[in-house]
Amino acid sequence: MKILVVGSGGREHAIAWKLDRSPVVDELLAAPGNAGTARIASNVDVDAEDLDGLLRVAKEHGVDLTVVGPETPLAAGIADRFRAEGCAIFGPGREAARIESSKLFAKRLMLDSGVPTSEARAFTSFREAAEYVRGLPLPVVVKADGLAAGKGVVVADTRDEAVAALHERLEAKMFGPAGETVLVEECLVGREVSVFAFVDGEHVSPMVAACDYKRAGDGDTGPNTGGMGSFTPPSFWDGELERRVRTEIMEPVAAALADRGTPYSGVLYAGIMVTKEGPRVYEINCRFGDPETQVILPRLKTDLAEVMMCVARGGLQDARVDWGQEAAVGVVVASGGYPGSYDTGYPIDGMSSVKGAAIFHSGTRADERGRVLTNGGRVLTLVSVGPSVDEARRLVYENTARIGFERSFYRTDVAAVA
Repeated sequence: MKILVVGSGGREHAIAWKLDRSPVVDELLAAPGNAGTARIASNVDVDAEDLDGLLRVAKEHGVDLTVVGPETPLAAGIADRFRAEGCAIFGPGREAARIESSKLFAKRLMLDSGVPTSEARAFTSFREAAEYVRGLPLPVVVKADGLAAGKGVVVADTRDEAVAALHERLEAKMFGPAGETVLVEECLVGREVSVFAFVDGEHVSPMVAACDYKRAGDGDTGPNTGGMGSFTPPSFWDGELERRVRTEIMEPVAAALADRGTPYSGVLYAGIMVTKEGPRVYEINCRFGDPETQVILPRLKTDLAEVMMCVARGGLQDARVDWGQEAAVGVVVASGGYPGSYDTGYPIDGMSSVKGAAIFHSGTRADERGRVLTNGGRVLTLVSVGPSVDEARRLVYENTARIGFERSFYRTDVAAVA
């Protein structure tokens, strides 16, 4: 097989890394890729949002399967375009991808299907929304309806913070069309977990769970980021919780989308809060998570290429999806200033000294001398696998300490409490 991986982050490097281990994969392409994917794939200088260019690459190179990492091209309809041209692709069509591209669509779908989720109201008027939040218990969650590069959600501890978030979205238009509608939601309390399953429209595979760290600083301090680390499996992920998430969340969501005539094909990602009343969904997404992908794929015993092709062809029932018993911990090394402004172009030192950890590139590029330079906010994710979370954590931090570049930083408490 020849496979094209769309995207340029750590998630896409991890996907390419796993596909590179498949005996049925002869050649990998990455568009646009990064300095890490360049070591195992042929990077193609086409942006992940250039649907015409990606389709041209797939046809010109005789690609057997295209795997889409980011949500933006899925929301733009890349899967529909490819399928209309007879090109196999892993990822949901535009309508099914609305579970992520529209928070309001997802909320209504879940409520109509009886999926346990947070209570919410939608607003297009700043005045009405501000009046509403003044009567709510705190904290309160304010969400832009559309895609906002992971920056559209605010958990407001005060009413002034909530009103300011509403003003940014509805009045200041900081998020453009993505913020024209805003959801105001109750803030769920419990333990967060990200759950993933392959879905081919009808069948839902065995699931895998991971926890990630959104805040920039230790102790969950500082601003929200795209994710500063992850581990799997959580200690509280047991057979009963797994059964409830499958029967109350994953299968009903897949069935609801199929009933609408927009069957879901790809990986389904539910962000769940395990409350005193049980699991409740706080977000649902149409792709793998980042940095969760970097820790869950090392646990996958099944051939990823074969699973993805079964999903693309609608034959997931023929694939045996086996998640191993090992633990994995991933730590993100980021640029100083992230998630705010930061500088790039710094040489990365110490990668050759890493032993016992995989290095997944996110924001990197290679210069004309072949040196790997920083090229983003989240730069690398180091991942170690072990018989327990504690052992994997010990090993990954030993290796993370060997990596460095000017103004680099990372959290030191990933998986401290599993």
